[in-house]
Amino acid sequence: MVLTTLDPNTALVVVDLQKGIVGLPVSHPIGEVIERVRALADAFRERGLPVVLVNVVGGAPGRTERSRQTSSLLEGWADLIPELNQQPTDILVTKRTWGAFASTDLEALLKARGVTQVVIAGVATGTGVEATARQAYEAGFNVTLALDAMTDTRPEAHEYSIRSVFPRLGETGTTQEIVDLLSMGSA
Repeated sequence: MVLTTLDPNTALVVVDLQKGIVGLPVSHPIGEVIERVRALADAFRERGLPVVLVNVVGGAPGRTERSRQTSSLLEGWADLIPELNQQPTDILVTKRTWGAFASTDLEALLKARGVTQVVIAGVATGTGVEATARQAYEAGFNVTLALDAMTDTRPEAHEYSIRSVFPRLGETGTTQEIVDLLSMGSA
């Protein structure tokens, strides 16, 4: 889908760009993803639009077939990376599930600010980013996904989300297209 517009009150949601995750092997160079996320964050902040920085500290309760190693997380694992240039005005959300809306107050925080649309970027495309996009869509937000500002440890998951899931949840575009819309006053 072609990126058409951004609502006047759009928020950027950055998923899981934290020290313990950015060091994992991913399908797209993490440095480029971080640069693009930073460009988005800077553009949103310049316009006084909300920037949400999300980290994950553990997992949801319940049994899974694949074991989780959340009990042995190293100190600093959940710390947001400094390249995000966290600002006092940023909204910080700590989650324990894949998506940033489940079991957090993110929906209420955004709606209290009049936010009607979210732009989502981060890692991992097929888990944290996709779950957050699904939850945002289900909560009634317009959703835009910055395709070149996300990556996954599994190339096939990244491609599947981009090709088959995201077009059903919202509009997709590049970092530059989103920044250009912001510059044109679309948001």
